Formats: sequence, structure tokens, C-alpha cells
Amino acid sequence: MQELEFTVEPFVEGHPGPHVTAAVEAATAAGADVDFGPFGSSCRVGDDAMPDLVASIARAAFANGATHVTLHLARVDDESSP
Repeated sequence: MQELEFTVEPFVEGHPGPHVTAAVEAATAAGADVDFGPFGSSCRVGDDAMPDLVASIARAAFANGATHVTLHLARVDDESSP
């Protein structure tokens, strides 16, 4: 299991633009349950799904006006996950 934290810029607190919402929607469409936060979003997926998830988020963000996408990936051990 891997965890992805991502931030899509430009960042305007309280007003996520289409570049942000498109990235979150792409992650959701790829099967991730996204925790949408005020300064970034996060989700966990299986190891095999992560490369496609990252690509989907980046494509959607830049196609909708993002100027920068920050990604942080980490392996997590979560016994409660499938």
C-alpha cells in the first residue's frame, strides 16, 4: 500500500480552481478515496495502481491550468487496508 499526498498550484485558499478539482476527480475516477484538504489532498492505493494514479492526477491538473504539482509518495503498512 502506498500513500500519495498532492498539492496543485496555483493555490487560492478556500477557492480551488478547475486545476485542483480536476486532479481530485481524476484520482477518484482512478479508484482512490481522496481526503481533500485545505492545503493538499491525500489518498492510499495499492502499489500497482500508484503509477497510473500519479499520471492521471498530473494530466488532469496541467490540462486544467495548473502551474505546479507537488507529489509526496510513501509506502505505508496498514493492516486494516484490503
